[in-house]
Amino acid sequence: MQNRIVGQVKRVNGPVITAKNITDAMMMELVYIGEQQLIGEVVKLSDATATIQVYEDATGVAPGDNIYGSGMPLSVELGPGLIGTIYDGIQRPLEALKDISGDFIARGVDCPALDRNRSWHFVPIVHEGDTLRTGQVLGHVQENDNILHKILLPARHARTGDDAVREDAVVVTLMPEGDYAVTDIIAIVTYPDGKTAHISLMQRWPIRTPRPTERRMALDTPLLTGQRVIDVLFPLAKGGTVAIPGGFGTGKTMTQHAIASWCDADIIVYIGCGERGNEMTDVLREFPHIVDPRTGRSLMERTILIANTSNMPVSAREASIYTGITMAEYYRDQGYAVALMADSTSRWAEALRELSGRMEEMPAEEGFPAYLPTRIAEFYERAGRMQTFCGKEGSISIIGAVSPPGGDFSEPVTQHTRRFVRCFWGLDRALASARHYPAISWTESYSEYVDEVISWWNEHCEGQWGTARGVIMDLLQKEVRLQQIVKLVGSDALPDSQNFIIEVCSLFKTGFLQQNAFDDIDKYCSTLKQSAMLRIIVRYWELGSAAISKGVPLVKLRRLKAVQDIAKMRFTIGNDDEAAMDRLEVSLERSIQQLGGMYEEDV
Repeated sequence: MQNRIVGQVKRVNGPVITAKNITDAMMMELVYIGEQQLIGEVVKLSDATATIQVYEDATGVAPGDNIYGSGMPLSVELGPGLIGTIYDGIQRPLEALKDISGDFIARGVDCPALDRNRSWHFVPIVHEGDTLRTGQVLGHVQENDNILHKILLPARHARTGDDAVREDAVVVTLMPEGDYAVTDIIAIVTYPDGKTAHISLMQRWPIRTPRPTERRMALDTPLLTGQRVIDVLFPLAKGGTVAIPGGFGTGKTMTQHAIASWCDADIIVYIGCGERGNEMTDVLREFPHIVDPRTGRSLMERTILIANTSNMPVSAREASIYTGITMAEYYRDQGYAVALMADSTSRWAEALRELSGRMEEMPAEEGFPAYLPTRIAEFYERAGRMQTFCGKEGSISIIGAVSPPGGDFSEPVTQHTRRFVRCFWGLDRALASARHYPAISWTESYSEYVDEVISWWNEHCEGQWGTARGVIMDLLQKEVRLQQIVKLVGSDALPDSQNFIIEVCSLFKTGFLQQNAFDDIDKYCSTLKQSAMLRIIVRYWELGSAAISKGVPLVKLRRLKAVQDIAKMRFTIGNDDEAAMDRLEVSLERSIQQLGGMYEEDV
C-alpha cells in the first residue's frame, strides 16, 4: 500500500492516538498507523498535532511509529456482491478475513469489501453520446435471483460527499454487454469542464456523509411486519424511524429478528452493534436457514449483516452504524425499500462515551459526550422515503433497539432517541416474564404514523381499520383505569358492563396481541387476517355490550363457543382463509342474538 507519511505517533491512549509532526493530513482522513498498517481516522487537528481514532487493537503501537495518509475519508465500497455478505464495523468481510488469519482476526489484516475475482454480467441501457446526470442508471447486473443491481453514475466528488450540484456527463465510451469484475471500467464519461471519469461497477462513498436524493416524499405506506401489535396498534411507515427500548431479556433482538424475517422490505441491513458474541452467532447461523416467505429462498439473499460484537474494537463499533446506513442508502438510491436494524444504539452510544473520555472531552449527562443528541439525530434523519436521482422511489426504515440499564427509560440514550423518532415500541418486563411476546407495552408505546397510513389501511380493509383501531385503543385505556379499581375493591364490585370491557381487552391481548413465533400459522399474520381478527373482536364488543344492556349475564357470553373460537383463531385460521373468518363472525352474531332473544322473552 503506497501511502504518504503524514506524521508520527506521539502518545497512545487505548484506541486514541495523538500524532505529531503532522504535515498535510485532512480532517476525517483515513490513515494507517505503524508498519502493521492499523486502520484509523483523523478526528481532531491542531497545528502540527492530530488526534486519531484507531479501529483496531492498538497494542504494540509506540511513539515514533509512522502514520500514513490515504488522502480520502473512511469510506465503503458499493457495488455488486454486498448482498449476503457478513462484514465487521468498517466493512471488512469476516469470511474472507477468516481465510487469511484463522478464527481470530489478526491486527492490520485487511482485504477488499467486494470480491475482485468474481465476474458480473453487465447489461448497459444507455448509449455512447447520451447525456446523463449524477445518479442515473448506466446499466444493471443481476446480483441474485431477487435483486437487480443498478449501476449508477457516481458523484464526481464522492470522495468528500460534495454533491450539492448534480452534474451532467456525456458518455464517451461504453463497454458492451459482458462479464466484468467490480474494478473493470465499463464506461468513460466527460464533464462540461472537459475532465473525464472512468466508471466501474464499484464506487466508494464516505460513511459519515448522507447520499443525496431528489426530494423527500410523504410517509403514507406502512412497513408491514406480520406482527399484529405493530401493524395494527403502532404502525411504522416505510421510511420511518422507530425505537425499541427494553431491559435485558424483554425481547429486543427477537422482535428485530421477526421483523427482519417477515417485513415487506426489499433489502435487510442488520447491524449487530456491540452485542454479545453468542447473540450475533445465533443471527449468523439462523438467517441463512430462514426461508423468505416472499421468495421461498434463503433470507440471506436479501440481507447484509454487520457483526461488530462487544469484544471487537470500540472505535469500529462507533463506525458500524454509519457503515450500515451508507450501504442502505446505496440500495435505496436504486429504488429499493430497505429496513435497517440497529442492535443496539445504546452500545454505540457507550462507544462514543468511551472515545470521548479518551480524548478528554467535557462529559455531559451520565458521562456521555455533549454531542450525543446531535449524533443520534444525524443517524435517524438518514431514514426517509425518497425520490431518487434515477427516477425511482426508495426508502430506508430504521428500527433501532435501545438497551437502557435496568430498563430505565429516563436515561439519556432512550430520552434523546425518543426526541428524534416518531414511533416508540416500549418493551415491558412484566409481559416478557409472563411469556407474552412481542412484549410491546400498549400503554407506553405510540406511533405518530397512524394518521398518515390510515388511508392505506382503509383502502385495503374496506374502510374499517381506522374505526376499529380507535375503538380497541379506547377500550385498552379504559381497562387500565378499571384494573386499578379492581385491585382496590375486586371485580365483583363492578357491573357487568365494566367487567365486559376487561373481558374484551383480555381476549384482545391473548387472542390478538400475543403471537407465537414457533407456530406455523401464528408466526406471521397477513393484513387480511389482521383486519378480520380486529373486526371480529370489535364486533364482539358491540354485540356483547348490547346484549348486556338487555340483561344477558356476562358469564353467558364467556361460555359461547364462538367466543372460545375467537380466542383460538390465531392458531386455527390461515392467513388467506377469508371464508373461515366470515363464518366465525356470522356464528358470533347468531349466538349473541339468540342469547339476547332469550332474555328479552324472560323480561
